[in-house]
Amino acid sequence: MKVTDHIAAAKGETLFSFEIVPPTKGTSIQELYDNIDPLMEFKPPFIDVTTSREEYIYVNKGNGLLEKKLTRMRPGTLGICASIKHKYNVDTVPHVLCGGFTKEETEYLLVDCHYLGIDNVMALRGDAMKDEQSFIPKEGGNHYAADLVSQIHQLNQGNYLHGLKDIEHKSDFCIGVAGYPEKHLESPSLTSDLKRLKEKVDAGADYVVTQMFFDNSKFFEFVAKAREIGINVPIIPGIKPIAVHRHLQILPQIFRIDLPEDLINAVEQCKTAADIRQVGVEWAIQQSLELKAAGVPFLHYYSMGKSENIRQIASKVF
Repeated sequence: MKVTDHIAAAKGETLFSFEIVPPTKGTSIQELYDNIDPLMEFKPPFIDVTTSREEYIYVNKGNGLLEKKLTRMRPGTLGICASIKHKYNVDTVPHVLCGGFTKEETEYLLVDCHYLGIDNVMALRGDAMKDEQSFIPKEGGNHYAADLVSQIHQLNQGNYLHGLKDIEHKSDFCIGVAGYPEKHLESPSLTSDLKRLKEKVDAGADYVVTQMFFDNSKFFEFVAKAREIGINVPIIPGIKPIAVHRHLQILPQIFRIDLPEDLINAVEQCKTAADIRQVGVEWAIQQSLELKAAGVPFLHYYSMGKSENIRQIASKVF
């Protein structure tokens, strides 16, 4: 079932969803299930599954020589989506990236998604690799998320690469894209970033999920400005609770977001790690209740593979 159909069926009720990160190599999928199980009582209509870019490792060849090799440190997103869909009878949303994939590889992935009955995909450009100063697409790949959305939209019309056409077996993906209430870290301004978002919607995106934010006023302003320029698809807020002290440094550094002074002060006054996690939970509860009262279609939580704080939040909100 499409994300947009879930929204329509809810008739204004705010729904619960969350995102998981595939475990690293060598980890059993049972660990993933153990973190999903406590959240199923809140009846998520869908679960997002991220896709990690390839990364470089250095293999010791002896005699002081190192060989640089590409690898993927996390198991396949599509297999995880299929297993979750089968175990929980819930829709899954695989993340599809520009980075690291050719258009042909993307088409193969989408064909597999269609075959497995996956109705939704999240189209993302992806991050630059760790040793790159800026994003560099794979040769033969999509450069921007709008290009990727366009490819998926074309597939929905039965238009495959290289001029191939198959109307009878065309896909019908619901396409999600990312939005940035405090602008993408590479964008010169929020206005410029909203123009890029409009390009993605015009290319065929059906809904938006935002990056995390900790000040709801920034989300409300973002939605208002998006509506002003004709972005009329559902906009779903993404929520991440503060969990450790270092989040005060790494979240602004990685995502270029601002943390409210009240939240910073509350974390700084904590004496234990448990106190910090509780501050993060309580802040996210207040965020969630205000957003729910405003009638957002979903509250989408970034679990990062840990569910206990998300469970505590959801138990007070849903």
